Amino acid sequence: MHIKPDSLFAALAHPLRLRAMQLLASEHELCVCELTHALAVAQPTISRHLALLREAGLVQDRRQGLWIYYRLNTQLPGWAQDAIRVVAAGIADDEPYARDRAELATMPNRPGARCCA
Repeated sequence: MHIKPDSLFAALAHPLRLRAMQLLASEHELCVCELTHALAVAQPTISRHLALLREAGLVQDRRQGLWIYYRLNTQLPGWAQDAIRVVAAGIADDEPYARDRAELATMPNRPGARCCA
């Protein structure tokens, strides 16, 4: 897979997409319902931003029943994966990123047995 640096950083330039990518980098895979809960946004809003990240090649999705899960694209070049992980680690303790992770941790009925029940 090939991705241009300007495409990577343009996709991460929107605050909501950066917040979602930080969560995905730290959690590895999240359901849309987890992202809507953690980021406190409506499902259509996060879905639109996830679609842009998918079109840019930064994330992959998979369907499990009614739910769609997202993760960082494993086919990204090493430099792009490293850049995302370094940025995610560097901002992890800053706001709103730390708050997003804390909010995610409070979500009842997180995936495992059932999602979004």
